[in-house]
Amino acid sequence: MLETDRPDPFEDRLSAALRDAGDDFRTDRAALVTAGRSRGRRAVLRRRTAVAGTVAGVALAGLGGVLVLPADGPADPARSTAASAGTPNGAPNGTATAAAAAVSGDDLLRELKALLPPGTFREESARGSDDRLGPAARLVYDDGAGAAAIGLGLARVEPGSAQVRDLLACPDHNVTPYDDCTSDRLPDGSTLRLYQGYEYPDLRVDTKLWTADLVTPKGQHVSVSEWNSPAEKGAPVSREEPPLSTQRLRTLVTAGVWREVVDAIPETPKPTRSAAPRPARPTVSGNAIGDTLTTLLPGKLDVVARGGQESEYAYVVVDDGRGRSLVQINVQYGMGDGAGPLYAGGEILPDGTRVVTRQEPGEKAGAGVVMWTVDTLRPGPAGFRVVISAFNTGDQNEDATRDAPALSMEQLRKLALAKQWDALR
Repeated sequence: MLETDRPDPFEDRLSAALRDAGDDFRTDRAALVTAGRSRGRRAVLRRRTAVAGTVAGVALAGLGGVLVLPADGPADPARSTAASAGTPNGAPNGTATAAAAAVSGDDLLRELKALLPPGTFREESARGSDDRLGPAARLVYDDGAGAAAIGLGLARVEPGSAQVRDLLACPDHNVTPYDDCTSDRLPDGSTLRLYQGYEYPDLRVDTKLWTADLVTPKGQHVSVSEWNSPAEKGAPVSREEPPLSTQRLRTLVTAGVWREVVDAIPETPKPTRSAAPRPARPTVSGNAIGDTLTTLLPGKLDVVARGGQESEYAYVVVDDGRGRSLVQINVQYGMGDGAGPLYAGGEILPDGTRVVTRQEPGEKAGAGVVMWTVDTLRPGPAGFRVVISAFNTGDQNEDATRDAPALSMEQLRKLALAKQWDALR
């Protein structure tokens, strides 16, 4: 399939792919979800620093953050052939692999529609393999039970990287509400994650988001997303569930044709030796954050659960005998650019540390939940920020179980300003 000399028409190669994969086809989530959940939490905090009174250190919204092309995005008109030693048209950022021909947006849509069950299609758009943003497709599909948006994305990732581990791991249910999630190793060494959750983590709208992500040992990433609505956001729910079952998603995302499309993505040239390496932003281990937080908690609190991310974030659930209380913390570098608006009107300590406090409603679906936060920024160019929040429930996706969090504002302030955090810098 998709060979450079292309002796057969595209439809013949599609038929071969169908014969190889059988009837068990599925669809995959959109392309740029590989930005990674660990970086997503930092992005959430950065966006919030632009508005005074917003809250840092909250649960990831990253699972819903997939790429879906705009409905009016043009599909590539035709496939261009990539010479074995040349650069394909429209691929300014790299060269195509010698074994794969470029794939147009029209080709991608034709493959996707052929692998879906019978139905009607509208609002189609796609990008080809030589697009600088990578191949992707989206459409609205209706099997007779209601219109549903479906997005497909393909990309290369670094096998075994932290980004891939975060992508393929099922989220912490205490952080992200969802109905089901599995992550399995396939016989060929690929890893497949199937996820059934919601577009809005606070569940303010009943839009469901189901996704499938496949990463092969070669780093080929295939991603499909589907909704029970004709758009991922801003459209009413049109059916009870997305149209493709878990089994259909599994079959679609593992279809061999998608790996061939990934192989057709132009390689990004490696920087020359003279290019100065981009300095990496320091990160703090999530395990170290959780361990430090646990040692700093008042002795009267029993830690009944804990968790977090690989870096920058951790949480504990504590019980003082009057009910469970969630305590979460972010410890991050590079947050100084938000000092102006976020800390305006706050306190500045003698050593230059900025402090703001907030008491506000919880941000997720739980009724009656309150969130008490102390947000601190150490002086210096590194922008070292420690943000700690406590809730009057053990799971902010569930209703409040007590009148107030287990930690007072004064106790949260003491925790956020503890010198032990400086040792993690």
